[in-house]
Amino acid sequence: MFEKILIANRGEIALRIHRACREMGIETVAVHSTADEDAMHVRLADESVCIGPPPSRDSYLNVAAILSAATITGADAIHPGVGFLAENADFAAMVAEHGFVFIGPEPAHIALMGDKVTAKEAAQELGLPVVPGSDGAINSEAQARETALSIGYPVLIKAAAGGGGRGMKIAHNAEQLPGQLKTARAEAKASFANDQVYLEKFLATPRHIEVQVLADGKGNVIHLGERDCSLQRRFQKLVEEAPSPALNADERDTVGRLVVEAVEKLGYRSAGTVEFLYENGEFYFIEMNTRLQVEHPISEAITGVDLVREQIRVAAGVSLGLRQQDIAFTGHAIECRINAEDPFTFTPSPGTVSDYHAPGGLGVRVDSGLYAGYTVPPHYDSLIAKLIVHGQTRNECLMRLRRALEEFVIDGIATTIPLHQQLIGDNDFINGEYDINWLEGFLSRTQG
Repeated sequence: MFEKILIANRGEIALRIHRACREMGIETVAVHSTADEDAMHVRLADESVCIGPPPSRDSYLNVAAILSAATITGADAIHPGVGFLAENADFAAMVAEHGFVFIGPEPAHIALMGDKVTAKEAAQELGLPVVPGSDGAINSEAQARETALSIGYPVLIKAAAGGGGRGMKIAHNAEQLPGQLKTARAEAKASFANDQVYLEKFLATPRHIEVQVLADGKGNVIHLGERDCSLQRRFQKLVEEAPSPALNADERDTVGRLVVEAVEKLGYRSAGTVEFLYENGEFYFIEMNTRLQVEHPISEAITGVDLVREQIRVAAGVSLGLRQQDIAFTGHAIECRINAEDPFTFTPSPGTVSDYHAPGGLGVRVDSGLYAGYTVPPHYDSLIAKLIVHGQTRNECLMRLRRALEEFVIDGIATTIPLHQQLIGDNDFINGEYDINWLEGFLSRTQG
């Protein structure tokens, strides 16, 4: 097992990884920018190394600085966390080349699934159903028109090399296609330095369903059930729950089995998430995330499996000690992402936290690096906390979530807590009747 792990990330996910390491008796190294010198994970880590100024490109994306920090501290392995370099195949390869273990998949699998076009092709070969669309990247407007006619409008134009809604546009008819194609290419180029896009059939009212997997690269693969991540604003997830209120037992078993078989064929190692759109009883593969997900705690809540611990064990060469029959799904869990944003305009709200009180009690977990006096920097993602609530039933979970949100105090900055309080009181959400477009409509109705 590793003796020392460098955590190449920041915020709540860095603290989450630190905690798993400490419980395993592993020392930690926190790397940080000058803006994060007072961050909680930096305070708690056994060692810390400043790797640059606030801009991500000069610190958390500075590969040379991270590798140097691992060298001077004598780290055995590097955990990339979520975002930044977590799905960078070149970084994973460089980590191995410099004699460290990358806590994640093989670089080849990161590269394969990091490109949406090759990922879709691989998914088809692995037996996963896909959304009807183009065979590879779209190279001309004429090709786009021909493809759109063959699959039918509306069509979704998507960046081949990215996610998070950037480089993603909808064309409802032939007249909109050229302009949306141009805009999608420009956004993809600006965000991912790659202007390749592809076309898919636009599904009107799907849900976003993803399946969590664990694999050891030795043929042992399990799934930890599905998560429903349909509550999104501008393709950014806001609330997730597990299991999905939309699936029945047969659908749940079917998609879980499909994913396990595909991941086993792939020879994958580490944690991963296979994502689908689900509409009218059908699943359509959209992508595979070859890393830990922000919403991983709800899978942990319903299974009792520590995903970060298993990631570390598998990376150390330990065979997966769990089999599918060992996984018992218990109750229901919901995660609310708390962002440092105005709850109505979504304007970022960095600043100093004047008062902080996290909710507690049975079935309540908060993943956050906040504390009173901490200054939320303006340079990074606005996610500052995750509230995870577990109950024996979905109704119990909702009641517990309502109570926990009432207890949650973050003063000095604006947060999305009031939005979550509104959202969980809506009858559609209470009844589990929503799709990926529902939240946008909810915001229009309630906030004008």
